[in-house]
Amino acid sequence: MAEASPLYQTYMRAPLRFERGEGVWLTTETGERYLDFAAGIAVNSLGHAHPHLVEALKGQAEKLWHLSNLYDVPGQETLAKRLTEVTFADKVFFTNSGAEALECAIKTARRYQFTKGHPEKFHIITFEGAFHGRTLATIAAGGQEKYLEGFGPKTPGFDQVPFGDLDAVKAAITDATAGILIEPVQGEGGIRPATNEFMRALRTLCDEHDLLLILDEVQSGVGRTGKLFAHEWSGITPDIMAIAKGIGGGFPLGACLATDTAAYGMKAGTHGTTYGGNPLAMAVGNAVLDIILADGFLEHVRDVALVFRQGLAALKDRYPDVIEDIRGEGLMLGIKTRIPNTELVMAMRQEHLLAVSAGDNVIRLLPPLTTTAQEAREGLARIDRAAETLQIKSAKLAAQA
Repeated sequence: MAEASPLYQTYMRAPLRFERGEGVWLTTETGERYLDFAAGIAVNSLGHAHPHLVEALKGQAEKLWHLSNLYDVPGQETLAKRLTEVTFADKVFFTNSGAEALECAIKTARRYQFTKGHPEKFHIITFEGAFHGRTLATIAAGGQEKYLEGFGPKTPGFDQVPFGDLDAVKAAITDATAGILIEPVQGEGGIRPATNEFMRALRTLCDEHDLLLILDEVQSGVGRTGKLFAHEWSGITPDIMAIAKGIGGGFPLGACLATDTAAYGMKAGTHGTTYGGNPLAMAVGNAVLDIILADGFLEHVRDVALVFRQGLAALKDRYPDVIEDIRGEGLMLGIKTRIPNTELVMAMRQEHLLAVSAGDNVIRLLPPLTTTAQEAREGLARIDRAAETLQIKSAKLAAQA
């Protein structure tokens, strides 16, 4: 009888043990190579073992690892300045994760209204299908029953409406509303982009009602959609934005960005973190921006994304019994399947290609932003073989019925 694992049994792990990675490739302990289009769920934005990131981390590791926020951390000033220079934001708070960045965003919005003399305005409008993290507040914001079940009363202050339904948003605004929280592209929810018109309408509503527009760009940000941040496609700016995943390139790092106005109430002692903004994370975050902000990088993302979109569209036409739709933006792509999405994930894994399941029966393709056109075509060829296997299987089952 196998010995019981000492780990919490909260994950449905694939039986794969990876020993090392390079670029878009992962290698198991037994030497098998996999094309990684999961990228740690959009975290490994520059692939595995990127030389510039490795050098930055090793260089910092030989100096200082941790100080806490009792002292100045120069890397924080540098990274915050670079982020504010290329975004709407004036202020940045560094965290260790996306959930912590969202917690900071929620607290910032509530504190803004409190400081203006409206402590009753703490409700935030959120959307069905959203995923904002696993803390008690962020599972309440996401509103998905499977994440809420068994954890006691739902944290109050979140009013959920259907994704993309502007009339529902308008109806949900009350005297207790502090802001609106949305992912420009729902990730966990099934790679569902909000339309540019909807994003612009939310911005207008917030302006009209003195609400804060809060964006969750944890998955869609830092170049993932071909713009630095996904909201740029709609031409609007938020008041507060949570980021993580890609900004650390694999090192735990998140941030809450805000305008001076939105962050006004966040005074000394109102919020804090022990590990957030540590020297190691700052070194890596700055190294990630060196690459992402370099001339031509985002153009490369858009070019490779076009290769993917054209290839996936052809696969949809070729395998109509397997693939229902292709969705997403940039290198945040989704394959909506007619069969259970787990079947295609497994078939792709048999072809040594890694992807991620999502809601709405969708498979997420989140390759490193450094993926080449040749690597994209190799991945498409593997999806082709996986879909062909499932289409043949589907045809045989239909013939037997």
